Amino acid sequence: MVRIIVILSMCWLFTACDMVKRFEVQAARVNNYEVKALELARENRMLLAQASDLKYEIEELKSKNSYLQLQLGMSKTATNSRAPASIRSVYPENDLVNQETFKWGPKELMATAQKEFELKNYEKSAQYFQTFIDQYPGHEALNDSVLFQAGVAAYESGKHLDWVLKNLDRLVVKYPTSKHYRGAKLWMALAQLKQGDSKAFFGTVEEFRKKYRNTTEWQILSAHYERILQKYKE
Repeated sequence: MVRIIVILSMCWLFTACDMVKRFEVQAARVNNYEVKALELARENRMLLAQASDLKYEIEELKSKNSYLQLQLGMSKTATNSRAPASIRSVYPENDLVNQETFKWGPKELMATAQKEFELKNYEKSAQYFQTFIDQYPGHEALNDSVLFQAGVAAYESGKHLDWVLKNLDRLVVKYPTSKHYRGAKLWMALAQLKQGDSKAFFGTVEEFRKKYRNTTEWQILSAHYERILQKYKE
């Protein structure tokens, strides 16, 4: 009887050891799969990013190629020496878009505008945003976020206060429930202050004092307000 118990115990022990080994092998295999999956996911993200960059470069080259072909065709078919009518640029001082030449599509304009915004190249970003807004006023991508970025870029450029007010006023009127609503009012007020419209600025300050006292926007506006008061006192 004792011998049988010993034999059974040994069998159970061997079985348990075998199960543990199998479990360890299976666990190592699963862990290896997870590591491989993470590596593949990371490689996939990198490839997608590279594909997006290449797609943008291809579209840019297509646009430039189309322009060059057009220019070549015009030079071949010219029948007299009359110069073509000059084209007025929307940005007479420093046209960074050159839309009349390259005929950028909406995707290219938006991609460049947002990229330059992230790089804090606000003048270039503002011009690309404004060209997109003016050239494609009914485009589905023209939403409250685009109007907000366009307004901020224009303000930060230090040159285009009219674009700031135009785009942010459109946001405030069309998207009253937007997450950018208070921010749009803030940047409009700062633009109005720069223009010397103190009445409009103080009107926004009073509105925020009554409605949005516990917001970051109020802290920014009130700081400007305090500086103005201090300047008057001096």
